[in-house]
Amino acid sequence: MKVLLTSLMFGLFAMTATSAETVAPTTERITFGGGCFWCIEAVFQRLKGVTGVVSGYAGGKNENPTYKQVCTGETGHAEVVQIEFQPAVISYEKLMEVFWAAHDPTTLNRQGADAGTQYRSVVFYENARQKELTEKSKATAQKDFMAPIVTEISPLPKFYKAEDYHQNYYNLNGAKNGYCSVVITPKLQKLLHKGLIEEHPAK
Repeated sequence: MKVLLTSLMFGLFAMTATSAETVAPTTERITFGGGCFWCIEAVFQRLKGVTGVVSGYAGGKNENPTYKQVCTGETGHAEVVQIEFQPAVISYEKLMEVFWAAHDPTTLNRQGADAGTQYRSVVFYENARQKELTEKSKATAQKDFMAPIVTEISPLPKFYKAEDYHQNYYNLNGAKNGYCSVVITPKLQKLLHKGLIEEHPAK
């Protein structure tokens, strides 16, 4: 009887462990760079299913870089946003669609007047599935551009959160900041007109 009970308990444990392994995560992360992180942050904050957007730096050699250091273009870091999202609400493919539309992925190390490697177009993936989906999305998006897409697709290195004053920047400073008015607001209006984002930050 004791042997039978032990076998049943072991089987139940194995089934529970297997079930836990197959349950999809409730949230995932992906890290995008596409010019000034104020812009990209504001865009992805306006998507249902996105639960967090953090501006930061990644892809360079310096540990704990500062904004001043990254702005020199000599650290190798890019201005990026790390996005937490719910796959059950918004798909990875949808995030990629918005990413391609939110910047020009055909300009090397430049977005408009912002020039330097810190403004490069980049996707830092966290697993093999994200890498595969990113490459497929890139191939699809290429049909919409005359010039070749130059977006870097690399595994996520260490992510460094940017200074506090960079977080939620557009929502806090948009009305009083010239760069926001000239660059970010028109971009948001364009994406809103295309039906790609919400008018206000998602809650």
